[in-house]
Amino acid sequence: MRSVRMTVGMAFAAALAATAGVVGLAGAAGDLSRQEPIEVTVTLGKPGQHVFLPNRLRFETGKLYKLVLTNPSKDPHYFTSHAFTQLIYTRKVQVTQMRDGKLETLAEFKGAIREIEVYPGHRAEWWFVPVATGRVTDLECGIVGTDGKSHAHHGMVGEIVIE
Repeated sequence: MRSVRMTVGMAFAAALAATAGVVGLAGAAGDLSRQEPIEVTVTLGKPGQHVFLPNRLRFETGKLYKLVLTNPSKDPHYFTSHAFTQLIYTRKVQVTQMRDGKLETLAEFKGAIREIEVYPGHRAEWWFVPVATGRVTDLECGIVGTDGKSHAHHGMVGEIVIE
């Protein structure tokens, strides 16, 4: 099954690369390189609570998403789901920051992403396209607090459904 998922991801990447180089098809429905992302924001924690807000996410295959992960709390938090990463093609992850009232990209990562840590007061953007359907229940924050328990133990868990 793993090789099938990798083949789907590789085929998608090849199709994306091929369509990106085609001239004269600007705005074509099948050209995923020109698709506007659907923005979904998830807040990682809030003062005094270890939670994902929302903790249930729903995506559709074949659509480009920009998952904005923000952390308004005083603790760092992980957005971790190994099962989720097997169902998507990651286009990029960007670390952004507001400077002089303008959102600026500080770093960009490509390739297989399994976990994103967002520091207090910061944000990251995960650009991806779901390539397979499924229900994922392993979304969690694995950071261990001073009490010796993970944030997931305190309720920072979630579910992702891809249709």
